[in-house]
Amino acid sequence: MFHSGMHANFFNKSDMILNYIERILRARVYDVAIETPLDVAPILSKRLNNKVYIKREDLQPVFSFKLRGAYNKIVSLSEAEKHCGVITASAGNHAQGVALAANKLGIRALIVMPVTTPAIKVQAVRSRGGETVLYGDSYDEAYEHALNLAEGHKLTFVHPYDDPEVIAGQGTIGMEILRQHRGDIHAIFVPVGGGGLIAGVAAYVKFVRPEVKVIGVEPEDSDCLNKALKAKRRVVLKQVGLFADGVAVKQIGKETFHIAHQYVDGVVTVNTDEICAAIKDIFDDTRSIAEPAGALSIAGLKKYAEENALEGQCLIAIESGANINFDRLRHVAERAQMGEQKELLFAATIPEHPGSFLEFCRSLGQRNITEFNYRLFDSAAAHVFVGVQTSNGRKDGEALIKELRNAGFSVTDMTGNELALEHIRHMVGGHPPRLLHEHVYSFEFPERPGALLKFLSTLGGRWNISLFHYRNHGAAFGRVLMGLQVPKEDRKTFHEFLDALGFPYREETDNPAYLMFAGGKRPEA
Repeated sequence: MFHSGMHANFFNKSDMILNYIERILRARVYDVAIETPLDVAPILSKRLNNKVYIKREDLQPVFSFKLRGAYNKIVSLSEAEKHCGVITASAGNHAQGVALAANKLGIRALIVMPVTTPAIKVQAVRSRGGETVLYGDSYDEAYEHALNLAEGHKLTFVHPYDDPEVIAGQGTIGMEILRQHRGDIHAIFVPVGGGGLIAGVAAYVKFVRPEVKVIGVEPEDSDCLNKALKAKRRVVLKQVGLFADGVAVKQIGKETFHIAHQYVDGVVTVNTDEICAAIKDIFDDTRSIAEPAGALSIAGLKKYAEENALEGQCLIAIESGANINFDRLRHVAERAQMGEQKELLFAATIPEHPGSFLEFCRSLGQRNITEFNYRLFDSAAAHVFVGVQTSNGRKDGEALIKELRNAGFSVTDMTGNELALEHIRHMVGGHPPRLLHEHVYSFEFPERPGALLKFLSTLGGRWNISLFHYRNHGAAFGRVLMGLQVPKEDRKTFHEFLDALGFPYREETDNPAYLMFAGGKRPEA
């Protein structure tokens, strides 16, 4: 049933929105999908002093909402199209949705997946009857290959988000939310990748209950809708962050943006640590483990509630999926404390004389230490890398830093320093025995068997490697910290070479974490 205010607004709505309402009401998602529960999150509600609900799309047969749109598109095809089969490109949830939907209808499904796709996701597609083709290192490469195969084999391409039937299928989530919660709703928080989910939800919710805010949530480094809304046109991001791989999209869809820019009330962007903290929040309340993209909405909800000082409001977050590699959980656990602002990381310099180390430890008091790394620097000073649990977020951390500085210690806050979090805290060896005149860079490269060797081979032996650290988080991309000895006269050629490599990189030579614990004097520019 529609909200009582619908009829008053009926004739003011555009033909586009009426068309989508009809599509959503007629969507045949329940042949394969379930109506997922809208669960209250008691722990998070109490902490935020708002009534928080979680829409549990992680409970779908493929552990993600993507099944809805995929099935609704495929079941709408003509018999001739069904006979030829379907094809798509996806590294995860959409691929599983298409495979299951096609299997249910007895249709051939060909799924093109990047070579970097984790084996667990490839196997999941195959177990649901999908044929897989591994191609390229990125979604964009897999997508282009899928379009070529579709044309050559007369297969129908099922777009992950930019298709009216897909959008309508995802829109049934909005329909369910309004049916399940008839009371006041301040806002619904929706994770955004290509925009299919938020377009469908916004179309339905804003038609039936226009007073309810629809808020998109994106990672800070993959905010294609946020950038598009600000520019009032679709933009292409130069590169996207890869932690929340389910929403790592460079450009919002054409059709999805057409809807979103009219009906979405705003976008909240969150960082990796805030996403990890949200994964923990969901686990605490539901004992389920969301994937990073699945926890985006909770991260955005928390940030929005804090920034707007909300109290006593009904806030709903769509948990969009739970397809996470087990190996990634160690990284999530490490960073969740940072996202909750319950851990302070800092570096301190202490004088190298008897009793100074004990004096420093006493200055920390009875606080719970999460990490403690000590390395002799020279005969005059030593550097200490410390993690401390905090009870009152940043205020507690700032108070401790002030206490240590008042006690005469030089302290550098490392809490938000990505290099310190990703590499330095895990490295052994400290400073080199002599000045190396090295330049330090962090890189990302596609993670696949032999990828590290290929990366080093591509880099070649032209410049000497003086520092190297690599960690695999079970994700599609690996991260490397590398120091290279580059003569001054080679600097221009070296940077041209790095740009031509095609791997995202960032210079870290002046990063204080590197300078204090692994480097030395800044090399000559």
